[in-house]
Amino acid sequence: MSDIKTIDREYVANTYARFPVEIVSGYGSLVYDDTGKEYIDMGSGIGVTAFGIADDTWKAAVIEQLGKLQHMSNLYYTQPCALLAQLLCEKTGMKKVFFCNSGAEANECAIKAARKYAAETKGADHFTIVTLQNSFHGRTLTTLAATGQEHYHELFQPLTPGFVHAAAGDLEGTKALALQTKAAAVMIECIQGEGGVIALDPAYVKGLADFCREQDILLIVDEVQSGNGRSGALYSYMNYGVEPDIVSTAKGLGGGLPLGATLFGEKTQNVLGSGDHGSTFGGNPAVCAGALSVLRRIDGDFLAQVREKSAFVFSALQGAEGVESVSGMGLMIGIKTVKPAAEVVRSCMENGVLCLTAKDKVRLLPALNIPMETLKKAVEIIKAACV
Repeated sequence: MSDIKTIDREYVANTYARFPVEIVSGYGSLVYDDTGKEYIDMGSGIGVTAFGIADDTWKAAVIEQLGKLQHMSNLYYTQPCALLAQLLCEKTGMKKVFFCNSGAEANECAIKAARKYAAETKGADHFTIVTLQNSFHGRTLTTLAATGQEHYHELFQPLTPGFVHAAAGDLEGTKALALQTKAAAVMIECIQGEGGVIALDPAYVKGLADFCREQDILLIVDEVQSGNGRSGALYSYMNYGVEPDIVSTAKGLGGGLPLGATLFGEKTQNVLGSGDHGSTFGGNPAVCAGALSVLRRIDGDFLAQVREKSAFVFSALQGAEGVESVSGMGLMIGIKTVKPAAEVVRSCMENGVLCLTAKDKVRLLPALNIPMETLKKAVEIIKAACV
């Protein structure tokens, strides 16, 4: 049999610093490499497999839809697309949904809609999007420009103009920057994932939402990583008691297949008209059928279990030997360790637990339905790796 690692290195673009492990199968929160070694998956494909690997309900929904219609142009109606949009709106109070393939695309759509709204209501000079320092919004040129981390910008100049970055938590500074630049929108992540799994201060988020409403500046919340139950609420902004004008999401919504969504509120629901935006694969019936099976199961009882598991992890790790701090929300958790994060992740891998990093932290994004006993076992291995 061919050596997959060698083939990958020869033919796949060198954009990933892969771990020296080939994952070949899995079920739930357990995955197996090509030697048969078992691992507890505490990363869920960076928050994608919300109900674990090869989830039976999700798999059955996708397979059933594949037997009917695997793709159709958006020039025609399809049932899974319409039903998923309806369910998203019913669960959030938002009014309309645009479907695409990824978080970056969902954010691109949000940015386009915000600029069109501002141009139509305030004038063409109101196009700036204020984002936060330490944010991450995607890897296209425009969403890189939105990302408030300079090291992502260095190699790809010139980026799309019209983005400025405010200090997270500095409410007066954010307001001043928005007014000074004639902002169309302020775009935030309530939990900065790639920036180190840092939850924003509730008073800052609430104050920002009030300011945006008073000034008719749109509030966009990026829920690409934090959405779909990850934070212990359906979307993380719900923990803050605010109502965004636009919400972007992806990752866990598709359950393992590519799906992004941009949700529009009352003010923005009719901003995009026919021909203003589009996506060949957006709203794909097989992907949407799988997403329906995911979203239908994220109810109050399920979210209570997510919060219970989160409380266990925080309690077990805070104050543990070798752990400086624990941050995040729900099952989106960052661990600041005394040892370098990469060293802790390697040790965990050697002992059968797959973790991630975010800046200088170990990052945990387990499947939302990870069994408590499996979670406890993983946490013990993580704690041992921190010593």
